Amino acid sequence: MELPQDILMSIFSTLEILDLIRAGSVCNSWRSAYTSICSLGHCKPQQTPCLLYTFESDSTKATGLYSLAEKKAYMLTLLDPALPSSFIIGSSHGWIITADERSELHLVNPITGKQIALPPVTTIEQLSIARSGDDKWTWLPPHKDYEDCIFRDGLLYALTSEGEIYEYDLSGPAITRKIVLNKVKGFTCENMYIVRAPCGDLLQVWRSYDPLDDEDEDASDDLEADHDDESYVWNTTMIKVHKVDLVARMLVEACDLGENVLILGHNQSLCLRADEYPLLKANHVYLSDDRELYIKGCKNGCRDIGVFNLENNCSEEIVSPQLWSNWPPPVWMTPNARKISLETHSL
Repeated sequence: MELPQDILMSIFSTLEILDLIRAGSVCNSWRSAYTSICSLGHCKPQQTPCLLYTFESDSTKATGLYSLAEKKAYMLTLLDPALPSSFIIGSSHGWIITADERSELHLVNPITGKQIALPPVTTIEQLSIARSGDDKWTWLPPHKDYEDCIFRDGLLYALTSEGEIYEYDLSGPAITRKIVLNKVKGFTCENMYIVRAPCGDLLQVWRSYDPLDDEDEDASDDLEADHDDESYVWNTTMIKVHKVDLVARMLVEACDLGENVLILGHNQSLCLRADEYPLLKANHVYLSDDRELYIKGCKNGCRDIGVFNLENNCSEEIVSPQLWSNWPPPVWMTPNARKISLETHSL
């Protein structure tokens, strides 16, 4: 006796993406329910982030996905252009942004294999946006060294390397801009992130690194001189979290994350509630490498990837031995189940 489709869909709507894919492969009835779930976008909204990476397989580069929910690795098959030959610019809402050998940008869904070409890079200038159907990028002044940005409810918040936050209102016919936080004085760090907490607050997060071998005091200078030197391993040694007080236009340091979790790296910055993601650790930060040096050519260096405990400022490995190649660097992504094609998977 087969379960009714509405009951199957109700069950499927509670599954993680990888479980949903397997469920859709069981029989025709289950595949029909699975297809409906994906087409309607009724999948479980709290999808646990995964680490997307490349690795060597039969002397060629392949694409892998490490599931934090299952603590298990999978191999993905993508359409051309292949991910291993591309540079990963970032990720957001289940899509990654890649640059090919000509520096042209694409949106790629690693789960479905679907790809969307973005407007030519020759039209990008500093912080730029492109809406669906645009054939060029729209520049958002002023010229700044931006570190991170988030978009919500028609507002784009852009964070500079000096801690300034600009708010761009993209909801009307004309784009407006205002500064909501002035530059931070008296502190420097390697990376800054802007994140929206589950309660709605904006967070500014600071991240600093040190060479793993602290006996060499000149390690930082040497690495600047030789980006391909594999002898240096950089670890995250400090993460500070601040609430952005938009009324007082100031930062308020938070002693911890409470029951929340941070996902940081060369990807969309996320702050999640641990009770909605029971396999993630509260008051911990899940990190992937985000050092500017690797963008400049440090392809062979080991990546700073792990779980950082804010209580004791210590990191632990996500998985051992390391699954990924060092180039392109792994990124976090939240699987997107819309219009999944089962044929693109090797599970």
